[in-house]
Amino acid sequence: MGSEITKSGEHHSPFERIRKINEGGGEYWESRDLAEVLEYTQYRNFEAVIEKAKLACFNSGHRIEDHFADVSKMVPLGGGAERSIKAVLLSRYACYLAIQNADPKKEIVAHGQTYFAIQTRRQELADENIEEDRRLLLREEIRRHNAQLAGAAKNAGVVEPKDYGIFQNHGYMGLYGGLKQEDIHRRKGLKKSQKILDHMGSTELAANLFRATQTEEKLRRDKVKGKDSANRTHREVGAKVRQTIHELGGTMPEELPAAESIKKIETKRRKQIGKAGTSKKKG
Repeated sequence: MGSEITKSGEHHSPFERIRKINEGGGEYWESRDLAEVLEYTQYRNFEAVIEKAKLACFNSGHRIEDHFADVSKMVPLGGGAERSIKAVLLSRYACYLAIQNADPKKEIVAHGQTYFAIQTRRQELADENIEEDRRLLLREEIRRHNAQLAGAAKNAGVVEPKDYGIFQNHGYMGLYGGLKQEDIHRRKGLKKSQKILDHMGSTELAANLFRATQTEEKLRRDKVKGKDSANRTHREVGAKVRQTIHELGGTMPEELPAAESIKKIETKRRKQIGKAGTSKKKG
């Protein structure tokens, strides 16, 4: 069975053949199919492997229910009779953990460890690219909306650069539970020269984009006048966004870790575009 696996771990792999797709487009494997591929003749012996995998999942800080789903299924017995049997629906990560805890003497287990290690790493890289794309998009949107917010603030009476800095701090204080820009810098371990927005992950950027867009709209809609009123409006909107995050059970923005500088991502993408262009010319 191991000979069916290609060098890339795809196509002819028995693990790929038993992969299923649910109605939402998500992939999963069924524990009984996996047990059969791994040459467990008695499913009850594989159940012990699943339990070890669940423990490893928990110890790694992941939610077991996100990767293991206990189900019952009906199987035919012949003559039209059926009986219910137990199975577990497994994510790719769950399969990886299960195979790490399977019988290492089996050749197919070694092949499975290679297959899921490669595929899991590929998925991690894909997820990283998705997060980078989100950050780039949201950071550009914030640049654009901050310019519009500055215009709305100016119409309200926030004219001097010093006053605009105070205005921005009120927005941060509302969203970050009273923390000013310099406080957030310290909290995130950033240097003074580093911009907070360049070190936010997509979740934090989205919260700040919402704060900026809603403040701009409210300043214009309510025809707010005066620096104090503009500052109060910005802080109130920030606090509302914070309240929404709390009600949804989200992580407060000040608790989110600082991300890699978005400048590095932009540089990396430019190099990738340059290499792609060079390759096309050579072709």
